[in-house]
Amino acid sequence: MNETTVPRTGKSGVRSARLGLTSVGAVSAVRGSERPSSGQRWARSYRLKLTISDITVVSVAMALSFVARFNFTGVDPTTTLSSQRYAYLSFAMAVAWTLSLSAFHSRDIRVIGIGASEYKRVIHASTTVFGIAAILFLVAEINTARWFFIVAFPIGLLGLLGTRWSLRQWLTAQRKFGHFLARVIVVGRRTDVEKVVRQIDRTSGATYSVIGIVLDGDDHELDGGEVDGIRVWRGLDRVAEFAESLHADGIVVAGQPGGESDFIHDLAWELEGKTIELILATSLANVAGPRIHFRPVDGLPLLHVEIPHFEGGKHLLKRGLDILVSSTALLVLSPMFVLLAIIIKADSAGKAFFSQERVGRGGRTFHILKFRSMVASAPEQLAELQVHNEGNGVLFKMRNDPRVTRIGRLLRKYSLDEFPQFWNVLVGDMSLVGPRPPLPSEVLSYEDHVRRRLYIKPGLTGMWQINGRSALSWEESVRLDLYYVENWSVVGDLMIMWRTFRVLIHPVGAY
Repeated sequence: MNETTVPRTGKSGVRSARLGLTSVGAVSAVRGSERPSSGQRWARSYRLKLTISDITVVSVAMALSFVARFNFTGVDPTTTLSSQRYAYLSFAMAVAWTLSLSAFHSRDIRVIGIGASEYKRVIHASTTVFGIAAILFLVAEINTARWFFIVAFPIGLLGLLGTRWSLRQWLTAQRKFGHFLARVIVVGRRTDVEKVVRQIDRTSGATYSVIGIVLDGDDHELDGGEVDGIRVWRGLDRVAEFAESLHADGIVVAGQPGGESDFIHDLAWELEGKTIELILATSLANVAGPRIHFRPVDGLPLLHVEIPHFEGGKHLLKRGLDILVSSTALLVLSPMFVLLAIIIKADSAGKAFFSQERVGRGGRTFHILKFRSMVASAPEQLAELQVHNEGNGVLFKMRNDPRVTRIGRLLRKYSLDEFPQFWNVLVGDMSLVGPRPPLPSEVLSYEDHVRRRLYIKPGLTGMWQINGRSALSWEESVRLDLYYVENWSVVGDLMIMWRTFRVLIHPVGAY
């Protein structure tokens, strides 16, 4: 194995055009003598924080249910046997709830700090333990237990989710400085390695710090290449030894290095007895974890990929959420709508609302509603401005579009111009979360795979809105939309809506 020790070239990342590798943002933040903590050490420390916060929240929730039970009923808890029994039940429920959070692996290193899985497991653990308790209390005819469900369950669940969110914000802030990251090396052909490292670099919630790269020995373009502070090796022999020498927490295998089917199998054997984790960067890039199932058949490992469905109970639940939120939003925001309409008409000549034809689910067209943010003659001026297009491929965008009015710039910055689309959501043309509703002219230029965006209703918000909006490339926008189409979930929708709220307060990529 040949090693190239590469010099640092600053925080801007890789300088070698021959390699084309992109450094990880977290790596750039910890250059020099400072190195990120071992993944094993920070995981133990963070899990301890989670355990303490979980026990605290559950205890407080149970204590509040005890207080509510006896204060609201006028029973003296110090003189009745029911209070003693209720205290025992509260303790038992607290223990069961805490154990359930562990049993559902809500503090698993693979889910904490990123994605919706952590929140899903907290919800599943909580609903399961209270569901079982409800059956037991019903059979035992314990009527006083209803206070667990009236007080402890909602307060405790909200508290658990709230503390998890708060700790996640702290964890994310620490990771920006290179702390609490798993140190990994990436192994594979140059193109596969580039793809993995770039993806880690662009992912705001990435949990990895790339400290080394091992390229396939057949790649002779490595000579002279420089990567920002990342040690690069050529050759697939002694990968485990190389990772151990760098005190890596994991090895990310990109693609199929060397084209040998036994490479991953042999590497797994070499890692036996070590604390180094083996991570495979699968080519199933747009398939979420819940859709992937491992099933060995007579020693043959088979990976089952669940085909996405675009009908059924989940979609009925999604529609119910759309109706509930959109109707509430229209009712609450109606005074603001009237005020904005008056300001828009006073700012420039024309109607306050703007209607435009868009393409919805299955290619069906509908008219989208927006607050007018441009001058009334904007469509006629479009042809003259095409040479200044800064959009992400198919869509026209211009950072300093002269057609945008003064109030329109404010509306666009905070996405206030999109709020009338709550009506489109209510009548069923759109959903709260989904791909961006395209123009008919855009759809005509779609490649076959891009048409999968039309398999579900377009959304008022979506993956692209919370990941850079107009600053994204066309390819990245398509990738995010297709990922959502095939892997959406109700919990995921709620997380996207929450992140959208944060983007509205701190807008990025809107113009």
